Amino acid sequence: MFTSVILAAGMGTRMKSEMPKVIHRVCGKPLTKWVIDASKEAGADNVLAIVGHKADMVKETLGEVCEYAIQSEQKGTGHAVMQAVDFIKAHKGSTVILNGDTPLITADTINKAIEYHNSEGNSATVITAILDDATGYGRIVRDNKGDVLKIVEHKDATDEERKINEINSGMYVFDSESLVGALSELTPNNAQGEYYLTDTLEILLSQGRKVGAYAISDNDEIRGINDRVQLWEAEKIMQERINKSHMKNGVTMRLPETIMIESDVTIGADTIIEPNVSIKAGTTIGKNCVIGEGTKLDKAIIHDNVDILKSVILNSEIDEGTHVGPFAYVRPNCKVGKDVKVGDFVELKNSTIDDGTKISHLTYIGDSDVGKAVNFGCGTVTCNYDGKNKYRTTIGDNCFVGCNTNFVSPINVGDNAYIAAGSTITEDIPSKTLSIARARQVNKEDWTDKRNK
Repeated sequence: MFTSVILAAGMGTRMKSEMPKVIHRVCGKPLTKWVIDASKEAGADNVLAIVGHKADMVKETLGEVCEYAIQSEQKGTGHAVMQAVDFIKAHKGSTVILNGDTPLITADTINKAIEYHNSEGNSATVITAILDDATGYGRIVRDNKGDVLKIVEHKDATDEERKINEINSGMYVFDSESLVGALSELTPNNAQGEYYLTDTLEILLSQGRKVGAYAISDNDEIRGINDRVQLWEAEKIMQERINKSHMKNGVTMRLPETIMIESDVTIGADTIIEPNVSIKAGTTIGKNCVIGEGTKLDKAIIHDNVDILKSVILNSEIDEGTHVGPFAYVRPNCKVGKDVKVGDFVELKNSTIDDGTKISHLTYIGDSDVGKAVNFGCGTVTCNYDGKNKYRTTIGDNCFVGCNTNFVSPINVGDNAYIAAGSTITEDIPSKTLSIARARQVNKEDWTDKRNK
């Protein structure tokens, strides 16, 4: 168990955004939320985010997933961690310092860094990476035992030091008591007048404490996000991680590079995801489904053996064996039963559709409760809105609705009723009734000749 402190107070001016950088999203999740989740997965029992720029917006976006401290003025990384001193004092053991703009860090790396830190008996451990080109980064200078002597910035490095390709990631593991003591000795003796967290390492070394460095195996994990290009690059990496995870769990993806799946999505084995599919956070998909090309699912619950093609399903539930699409639009708060057909250019909204019903094409069903084995003809519309209020339509089991029927809600239709094509229904229909609601046909012979004259 350890304490995690996440630095998330910066403005992120290079993002050129009204939003703080740390709440921009990668695969549907705010940057800092990825870091928080990695900390918790690694076993952090206490997590604190240090926020500053538009702190209220950051806290509202992240929610109650961690505690917060405010850095009202941005005076460097050391100053940021100073805002967490009381939090760190309250929790003994190790403190891990992470960056809120590095969403690719993993729980595995955090755990390995802590294990290394503890096994070496370090007071502080720098998480590092070895780069082919380290230009611009602070270099890790080690002694002949491999312990850290200092971190030297590129501009201050000698020619020999610039040959070092191990760089500082800006992430650390500290003994909490040692960190608090070193923070108390920090001074802003530099041109910027800032408190640098790296200076705590020099303080600890001057006290005869041991400082080590743990080099990660995947350099992508330390990628910081400073602009939209880096955001895009990080999302590509994260998307590949997510898609590979699902494929390893038994999901088939055709052209996975075109498939966008956000975090917190569950997909059952033997489901097939076709190209150009978008699956948003909060969606659950069962086994043996086909999610066809061009489909978007957002907070959808899809049961086993469902087939969806070129359709949009939002915050709704589709039960087993149902077919949806192509070009269907299932709006929020719908529950569609088993073995239902929701065909092309069908729109559902705030409705329940029971098992075995067929809504084959060109139909709108809103604010309705539909029974079992109902057949809807083409062009059916529930007229649920009178300009001020919305009303519900209830249709019983085994009904047949002819083409181009309009239900002027509120309407109740009993079981086993038939409705003639072209009807506009304004009154309830009892069970086992044939309802015809249209004007009688009148044929006027020779009408065309008379008109032409």
